[in-house]
Amino acid sequence: MATSNRTVALHVPVLARVEGEGALHLRIRDGQIEDLRLQIYEPPRLFEKFLEGRSYQELPDLVARICGICPVAYQMSAVNAVESLTGTDPGPWVRAMRRLMYCGEWIESHALHIHLLAAPDFFGYDSAIAMAKDHPHIIRRGMRLQGLGNEMIRLLGARSVNPVGVRMGGFHRAPSVRDATALKVEIEDALQDAEDLVTWCAGITVPEQNHDMSLLSLREPETYPILTGDIACNSGQSFAVSEYDQHIVEDQVPGSTALFSLLDGQPYLVGPLARLNQNLDLLPESVRAQAVKTGIDWPSGNMFHSMTARSIEILYAMTEAIRILENYGEPARASVPVQLRAGVGYGATEAPRGLLWHRYELDGQGLILKARIIPPTSQNQARIQQDLQQSLTAFGLDRPDQELQLHCEQVIRNYDPCISCATHFLTLSTERL
Repeated sequence: MATSNRTVALHVPVLARVEGEGALHLRIRDGQIEDLRLQIYEPPRLFEKFLEGRSYQELPDLVARICGICPVAYQMSAVNAVESLTGTDPGPWVRAMRRLMYCGEWIESHALHIHLLAAPDFFGYDSAIAMAKDHPHIIRRGMRLQGLGNEMIRLLGARSVNPVGVRMGGFHRAPSVRDATALKVEIEDALQDAEDLVTWCAGITVPEQNHDMSLLSLREPETYPILTGDIACNSGQSFAVSEYDQHIVEDQVPGSTALFSLLDGQPYLVGPLARLNQNLDLLPESVRAQAVKTGIDWPSGNMFHSMTARSIEILYAMTEAIRILENYGEPARASVPVQLRAGVGYGATEAPRGLLWHRYELDGQGLILKARIIPPTSQNQARIQQDLQQSLTAFGLDRPDQELQLHCEQVIRNYDPCISCATHFLTLSTERL
């Protein structure tokens, strides 16, 4: 416990229940935070570099390997970038099926985060396995929803992990009417689970906080953003996807293998809470009514409401999937030709964790000269660090080390950081000076 004449140094060498490996260093001196550093020590994966020299046609299969949780997001941002360069219009059927597949990824990723990674924090458990002993119906619901999301990805991707059904211009094959209809019935049967989840998440007691923060998300004219749109900020600023790197600056920080991103020199938030805060008016009436029933005053500046935002997006994704499949028909062909040209293409979509931006430079033979990929977690890192400063100060720096540690982890897990596809048990070393 910190006092006015003692210094407490907390070092969390491995963050638990997040995808990947990271650490947190916190030093408190005389009741003030003297040093706080979120450290990412995953080894560089060099994806952008080894894409160089590969054909643009290989991109969907290659970038799907970046993340086992969000492969569709990487595929869709990549095809958007190349198709923007080549002037390809994939047509309404392909656009609808891409949206359907992406909805599946939102459902499986959000369900995993809520039930397996975040919820145990609020019920006093150190893992979902421990929580399942007392609340088996809660964890089973999460597994059902995650499985449903995987089925939606598999319908078009042939498999749910590292799907192989996506190609430039569309898909390798179209699902049958029978399979699409069966999936629609399965989604309809699970709608009650999704509605119950929204109510359950909103009923969890969370810390009261209200942060003034910059929000960034896509904004489409008439529908909740997933695949297209301009990049919008809650300040009123808006810019094209191709202008991203004119506004966002990445910087290397000591102790982290991941880059920090700043918008006009300031941290910003991407992800479900940012999307919902900026696009609540674009939700279907039935989903918007559920959001209002939570009693949360949207837009919310409380990052602990991000779990409820995820549950609302699950309900939206299922509602949208039913709409897309309502009058499903097999097309004459599942893709359109892509007319190759040299140049630079840009693509951005809304991954479960937030805005995912791609830039590719191609030569006349369709080979990749340069690639740049900005995942949502690297964009959120500066905001996470800022949030920790604000939240810990409000929480009380004189609390016992164990309480400070748990609070730090809860704050970080609000962002569902996808450092890589792994989870670890947390060990804590405490140094008192």
